[in-house]
Amino acid sequence: MEPINILVTLDKNYIPPLRVMLKSLFLNNPKEVFHIYLIHDAIPCMQINSLKDYCAYYGSLLRPIAVGEEMFADAPALRYLTKAMYYRLLACNILPADISKALYLDPDTLVINPIRKLYDADLTGYLFGGCIHSSITGISGPVNKIRLNTYETDGYFNSGVLLMNLRAQRNEIREEDIFRYVSEHKLELILPDQDILNGLYGSRIMPLDDSLYNYDAHRYETYRMISSGEKDVDWVMRNTVILHFCGKNKPWIKPNRSRFGILHKHYAALADRVQTFFV
Repeated sequence: MEPINILVTLDKNYIPPLRVMLKSLFLNNPKEVFHIYLIHDAIPCMQINSLKDYCAYYGSLLRPIAVGEEMFADAPALRYLTKAMYYRLLACNILPADISKALYLDPDTLVINPIRKLYDADLTGYLFGGCIHSSITGISGPVNKIRLNTYETDGYFNSGVLLMNLRAQRNEIREEDIFRYVSEHKLELILPDQDILNGLYGSRIMPLDDSLYNYDAHRYETYRMISSGEKDVDWVMRNTVILHFCGKNKPWIKPNRSRFGILHKHYAALADRVQTFFV
């Protein structure tokens, strides 16, 4: 089987949770080889080398890509929109040209089941595959359609897990379109990169099941209730592929109220055992 391309974009402050996410990915996909593409602008070489050794320990490759300030010199500068937020939106222009597909993962995720079925999903006709937390967000879906003028889309997609059709994106995604959108809608942007994703490309995103591929780890009771009790903890552990600790309440920051916070601590402890070899 071909390697699975994983994309992450982060700064040095998110390296500890990245290690935890990667540990869960490697542990629950032992037969897979991963190429981990890390787009960054200021992570020290020592930390990059440590991450390379960490990935190599599991038979996978870390492929860091340093992005200089000059790459987005023309990008609109907003107080709450950093240049790093453009990385995942314009990853098709940053990643090597011979890569046709990648799976973007936020570092605040856990991969708790095999990921190959998701990665092999057919994206023909779409730029992305993504998840809508429609059963959880309630009224915010229609509000976001009004706010972003995206009436033709299925809903508001979360940008923390994105399957990327890079070949199609290279034909359609242009940085000038993104920069123009930011300039024209700067007053409406709340979650900037996620709003841009939905505002420009929402109709070109293939909906995926969020309970499988972008499960909001803070909304366990909601998932359980709307499934009439079916999607309990046992169901999640058997079926959910990607848990996502959305929002500001992260499992590595006390206090943590997520039912799955202890699971993150479990993978963090496993990651720490290996990390001691690569510091």
